[in-house]
Amino acid sequence: MSQQKHVTMKITGMTCAACAARIEKGLQRMDGIADVAVNLATNRAVVEYYEGMVTIEHIVEKMNKLGYKAQIQDSKHKSKQKQHQKQPLLFVSIALSLPLLYTMMAHLPISTGLPMPSLLMNPWFQLFLATPVQFYIGAPFYMGAYRALRNKSANMDVLVALGTSAAYFYSLYEAVQAFIHPGYVPSLYFETSAVLITLVLVGKYFEALAKGRTTEAITKLLSLQAKEAIVLQDGQEKRVPIEKVQVGDLLLVKPGEKIPVDGLVVSGSSSVDESMITGESIPVDKKEGDVVIGATINQQGALTIRAEKVGKDTALANIIRIVEEAQGSKAPIQRLADVISGIFVPIVVGIALVAFVIWYAWVMPGDLPKALEVAISVLVIACPCALGLATPTSIMVGTGKGAEQGILFRAGKSLEMAHKIHTILLDKTGTVTKGKPEVTDILVLQNEMLSYAASAEGVSEHPLAHAIVEYAKQQQIPLKSVDSFSAIVGHGLKALVEGKEVIVGTRKLMKEYGIAFSMYEEKLVEFEKHGKTTVMVAIEGQLAGVIAVADTVKASSNEAIQALKQLGLEVCMVTGDNQRTAEFIAHQVQIDHVYAEVLPEEKADLVAKLQKQGKQVAMVGDGINDAPALARADIGIAIGTGTDVAIETADITLVGGDLRHIPKMIQLSRKTMKNIRQNLFWALFYNSIGIPIAASGLLEPWIAGAAMAFSSVSVVANALRLKRVNI
Repeated sequence: MSQQKHVTMKITGMTCAACAARIEKGLQRMDGIADVAVNLATNRAVVEYYEGMVTIEHIVEKMNKLGYKAQIQDSKHKSKQKQHQKQPLLFVSIALSLPLLYTMMAHLPISTGLPMPSLLMNPWFQLFLATPVQFYIGAPFYMGAYRALRNKSANMDVLVALGTSAAYFYSLYEAVQAFIHPGYVPSLYFETSAVLITLVLVGKYFEALAKGRTTEAITKLLSLQAKEAIVLQDGQEKRVPIEKVQVGDLLLVKPGEKIPVDGLVVSGSSSVDESMITGESIPVDKKEGDVVIGATINQQGALTIRAEKVGKDTALANIIRIVEEAQGSKAPIQRLADVISGIFVPIVVGIALVAFVIWYAWVMPGDLPKALEVAISVLVIACPCALGLATPTSIMVGTGKGAEQGILFRAGKSLEMAHKIHTILLDKTGTVTKGKPEVTDILVLQNEMLSYAASAEGVSEHPLAHAIVEYAKQQQIPLKSVDSFSAIVGHGLKALVEGKEVIVGTRKLMKEYGIAFSMYEEKLVEFEKHGKTTVMVAIEGQLAGVIAVADTVKASSNEAIQALKQLGLEVCMVTGDNQRTAEFIAHQVQIDHVYAEVLPEEKADLVAKLQKQGKQVAMVGDGINDAPALARADIGIAIGTGTDVAIETADITLVGGDLRHIPKMIQLSRKTMKNIRQNLFWALFYNSIGIPIAASGLLEPWIAGAAMAFSSVSVVANALRLKRVNI
């Protein structure tokens, strides 16, 4: 079976939403293409394809046939270079168009009193100024129109090329008539063609500047990366570029310096400011054995760390990748704009032709200049640029804003879906609680009970197992060799420790193996009423002891849950722990709905059950056992301090593990969707109002061009307002 892969490509040559739609349709017709998402705001395409059925070379070749240039997205983000290269042409276009714009004063119905040199009104002088603008500076519009028409579609280039060519060639005809027939007063529209092209370029320039601000989140993240690191070799300090650091290298991080890569503290102690990655404002104390994140800032003491993840494997690189993918993805709401854009341009050309015929035949019979002017105005004002930018720009700003707050949306769909959530399902351990339980009480019924239990638990990855092993180490209890081990998911474990059968786990597990414990039930209940999880230990078929473990609630959990309730969400807690312990924790954080003693596979079933009740469900978890439920939920939210499996499965990751990010996420989603609706409304409203006004003859072509340019800039500017919203 072919493996599904994806590639991100930088596309040049797109001018409007119709271009994006054409690329998507063209590539989706190819065998081996699973999905295509083209983003007009970033000029990128993310192509999902099946390796073995199609190659990247074939995809690039198809893109070229469609009339666009594609290249694999590089990682150095040098996107501003092209913008600077185009500025000289823009200035030349402005310089050539300004004298022509001045001649428009002669067409005004009222006298302005401004002098009008005869040279400016000379047809050949106007031709001299307009021709380079039309055919040299405006060449990309002609090439774009040719490519579009060759592929049996139409885009903004078609509209601009048609409108400006009509004005230019009619003016040329009039100039020739004046030359052949002395005394003939020509109707010249050279200023219309040149000024329109210049205004479109000016609009695109400001649009590019505005769009550049939508990617500031990525730029900020990239700037966090340390440029150098101090590597310790044979006791000597050697400063090297960050690219040369390898896994296993020992690095010295001095006070005030950035931690260069993800690593483990080998020696030293300090506090580290992790706010740039996790959003947590309070520095975190670090000592030997603690994990540190690259790009965070060491504060007081010197730390020696061992590099664990470098380059593209670091937490920062992963965050940048997720944000880039989210910004390049397409939200479901954008389908509306795509459908409209796909049929918009041909309809507009039809309206322009109808308007031309009506004006020439009935409104002002025989007045070709006026009919032409109306048709040009319709063509120019109807450009669907604003419609194409309405959704992706808001998605880019919204996901960037989220990244700054420590909320990573994996795709535009995640950002859109979050505002629809009705029920939040919170895992207990590591999500509502700190996930670092400690042993609080021990009931010993057999000698060496703790030694056998800790030895068996030493093989397990469960947080309760770590607590028991850590306690045994603190008590300096020697561990024994483990001959065999098997985890019983959701219940405990069974192991052979130095030839003896050891079972560690819940009541259900003890009952399953016929181990009597009823005489200690009262003691178990007492522990559980105080929020402690009880772990029973049986050796050779006999109860050997009980270990009580407690996990404390995160300081932020209560505040986060109250904020979610205020947003109108139903908050539930799900856990594999027993009912009494679960209810004790739930009472502390004021959660009303508790699902206890739920196995990992049952968590996914619980999500499905709530969905069948018509609820949009978000699952929040941090462990491997949460992965099925995270995948099943409408929105899976992973705690960033959890396992890689949970994070990879989830739609949204909370980098710092602070539950207060969840209400922020909901608010950001709501405000982003409101912003998108505003953009779509104004883009559609603009065209709905602008086309009739232009067709009625009330709009000069150059004013239509200015209005078209302004509409695109205004949509991007509205999206940028999201950067300032409080969440």
